[in-house]
Amino acid sequence: MMKIIAYYLPQYHTFPENDQWWGKGFTEWTNVKKALPIYPGHNQPRIPLNHNYYNLLNINTLKWQANLAKEYGIYGFCYYHYWFDNKILMNKPMEMLLEHKEINLPFCISWANEDWTRAWAQKNTEVLISQTYSDKKNWEKHFYYLLPFFKDERYIKDEGKPIFIIYRPELIGPLRDMLEFWKELAKKNNLLGIKFLYQYVNYNHIGDKDGDLFDYGIEYQPAFVRKEQKKTLRLLFRKLKHELASKLKMQRKLSSTIYFDYDDTWQRILQIHPRDQKMIPGAFVDWDNSPRHKEHGSITAGYSADKFEDYLSQQIWRAKNVYKMDYLFLFAWNEWGEGGYLEPDENEKYARLEAVKNALQKNNEFEN
Repeated sequence: MMKIIAYYLPQYHTFPENDQWWGKGFTEWTNVKKALPIYPGHNQPRIPLNHNYYNLLNINTLKWQANLAKEYGIYGFCYYHYWFDNKILMNKPMEMLLEHKEINLPFCISWANEDWTRAWAQKNTEVLISQTYSDKKNWEKHFYYLLPFFKDERYIKDEGKPIFIIYRPELIGPLRDMLEFWKELAKKNNLLGIKFLYQYVNYNHIGDKDGDLFDYGIEYQPAFVRKEQKKTLRLLFRKLKHELASKLKMQRKLSSTIYFDYDDTWQRILQIHPRDQKMIPGAFVDWDNSPRHKEHGSITAGYSADKFEDYLSQQIWRAKNVYKMDYLFLFAWNEWGEGGYLEPDENEKYARLEAVKNALQKNNEFEN
């Protein structure tokens, strides 16, 4: 059966570093609540159904999410993981999941191995916490933190080996040494091995010395098609923006936002031919990061749940018949600050989840 794995953002609880960097009480909801429409008809702010601005430190929230995902055909979650040598951030929800075995939903981990800077939510390159990939001692410490997750019966495995995703492997200088060391540690700790996947669009496993570092690459959408799309669509809706600006006297504000077309983005995704048998296809629900970046962000215009259902259905078929894969990575379960979420909201209710279920059913891939 098709296994749709949805990316999962854990930044829906407070922790000391965010309080220090962004203000006391900051979570992802802070940006979501403050979002404002940039043009008439712009769907902002996005409001969760029944104003469910949940706290991920509440175990009932994790149970609700898992049950909801299973009900509508999501196979599992891919949790973003934030390890910085001797510091780990936003780790509590994943650790709670590990402790509560009754939350019966498969999961895997993607190491979001970038520096944290203020550029995440504003035009500022100040580094808040950096990655160093220092030495074997730290690699070992990191591996043993992850080991209980890898051994968990719910952890997603391929050929009996846990999969581990690295968001930006090109940033890791000693990449080969680290991954080979982890493979040794995996066998030493009675695992069959470990399968490495990469997520970011700027990495190409063909450039590996022997082509053996990564077992799979993920076509992380919509970023995977955006590089080329930006060249041809950066001026999309230029006329519309000019007309709106004339009326609203906000030319400067409107002109700094990058617009993409939902249909064009998906058509580009559906035209991709996988470069080899290692590629896993991706999909996306929607995209709008204006809650984080305001008028300096990017917006995908033309989304509807019906369109999402149709495009996802086509991508499921392509995953099986073109990629020859049983996996599909979906952006996202709860990226509310970037518009990529499946959780119910006040505007569409459960339409996005229904779209996933319907797309699976159309392909006879929905497992009751």
